[in-house]
Amino acid sequence: MDYAIRALLTELIDYAGLFPPAALNMNTAVRNYAAYRQSNHRWLLAHFVVPMARLGEFETAAAELLPTESPWQLSALLGSDWQNDLAQIAAFNERHAGRAVIDTVEGKAETSAQLESLRQTLPAGLTAYFEIPLKDDPAELITTLAQTGGLAKARTGGVTAEAVPSALELARFIAACAKAEVPFKATAGLHHPLRGAYRLTYAPDSPTATMHGFLNVFLAAAFAQSGMDVAQLIEVLEERSPTAFTFESGRVVWRDEELVRAHLINARHLAALAFGSCSFTEPVEDLQKLGLL
Repeated sequence: MDYAIRALLTELIDYAGLFPPAALNMNTAVRNYAAYRQSNHRWLLAHFVVPMARLGEFETAAAELLPTESPWQLSALLGSDWQNDLAQIAAFNERHAGRAVIDTVEGKAETSAQLESLRQTLPAGLTAYFEIPLKDDPAELITTLAQTGGLAKARTGGVTAEAVPSALELARFIAACAKAEVPFKATAGLHHPLRGAYRLTYAPDSPTATMHGFLNVFLAAAFAQSGMDVAQLIEVLEERSPTAFTFESGRVVWRDEELVRAHLINARHLAALAFGSCSFTEPVEDLQKLGLL
């Protein structure tokens, strides 16, 4: 396997099997995560995503599966009562020390004032992502995140065509994050490596829509770190050809642009950190079809 692929994909996927369109029950999602942690592709796997409202359900389902070393990492979706959620997280981490840890939380905010208020409530040691709207220019919100130490979160799809942001909206978000040096994660709609027309759900009669590809998104983030402008980032995000991104000798080439392994490592640590997906097998299988795994 090429070193550039390894650098780009390591711990890329936060497993969100509880969420649509998979919407698995807790027992199945927990068992899947345990199995993926033992698979040949475990190096692509990062957090298990769980809503705080279902944390007790998770504890019951995972009781016999949590390891005695190399603890599971959880990302918790906060509800409306942040103070209560944070108290529950502290108690959970104490109960399951060495076996599971909630080290990441995710919330939503639409204004700079909300971001400042919510960020102040979080204790040290928790990584915090704030999902912000993309319809309008998010530069002000991302600047606030830079000032408060929060991370950004972008919703990149959903179970309806309207939930998929345009390439312009996503490119603008990625460029703003790069400029402000605010890392981000993406969520929803990134089951496939490349942009294309895909079914929105797993239902037999599911409609299709043009969806973003996770290779497009994460390579765009790396290019943005290297100074690529919004117009070019849109072209990266809209790239559909399976041969457009060439991985060779520790680098990736797109048209006349190049990223070496060091660029990719830097981007994954400081720019684009992960994406949430309700499927782990679908991204893996698609990468195999492209010959990248």
